[in-house]
Amino acid sequence: MQLEFEELWRYRELLWFLVWRDVLIRYKQTVIGISWAVLQPVVTMAIFAIIFGRLAKIPSDGVPYPIFAFAALLPWNFFSQALSRSGTSLVGNANLITKIYFPRLLIPLSASISPFVDFVCSFVVLIGLMAFYGMVPGAGIILLPIFILLALMTSLAMGLWLSALNVKYRDVGHTIPFLVQVWMYASPVAYSVTMVPEKWRLLYSLNPIVGVIEGFRWVLLGSRQPDFGVIAVSGAVMLILLVTGLIYFKQMEQTFADII
Repeated sequence: MQLEFEELWRYRELLWFLVWRDVLIRYKQTVIGISWAVLQPVVTMAIFAIIFGRLAKIPSDGVPYPIFAFAALLPWNFFSQALSRSGTSLVGNANLITKIYFPRLLIPLSASISPFVDFVCSFVVLIGLMAFYGMVPGAGIILLPIFILLALMTSLAMGLWLSALNVKYRDVGHTIPFLVQVWMYASPVAYSVTMVPEKWRLLYSLNPIVGVIEGFRWVLLGSRQPDFGVIAVSGAVMLILLVTGLIYFKQMEQTFADII
């Protein structure tokens, strides 16, 4: 399959325009504006800290539970928002698709990149939390861009599948919010990977976002040695989903304008 990366590069200005448009639309006519990017993870962290940290007393790898949860909420919120936006992006841009030609891959790609603005705002909050608790990241922090890229690729891989399927089967758009909700509890956001029994660890790591969250906690908190086997398996699943998603998306691309 010719993925026409050169053509994507020629349309790079359109990509950044679509990203900026998504960011503006998200916060247009809101009272507190981009503060929503901070409020949502902070409130979620507070709820997790009370329910899972104080009441359920879930282990947090020797670090304060608020930071333990927030370090996982960073990649999770990025992934969930990118997945939700990219999964419905083609149908949401139906008028654009039916009027002019451009590489259709730009639409789910821009929808996957735009939540990075929220990620940066939330990351500032994490820095403040770490300063409050007197925590300093270790040398592994230099690998943070790699895990950010993995989070983007994971969301894009799922977004390619869901966006193409949503054009043909509109049920997919209704399923995505429920899928994201269930997926969060199937991922180590409120708990550690170490709580998963060893015999189920391989099956659990087939969840592609597990390796990303495990990597984020390691490079940011450095509380323990990560399970590199989990990260490797999750990364391999992500690559498979991304490659097959690209192939399926390119096969369906010619029919988008007719079906949508």
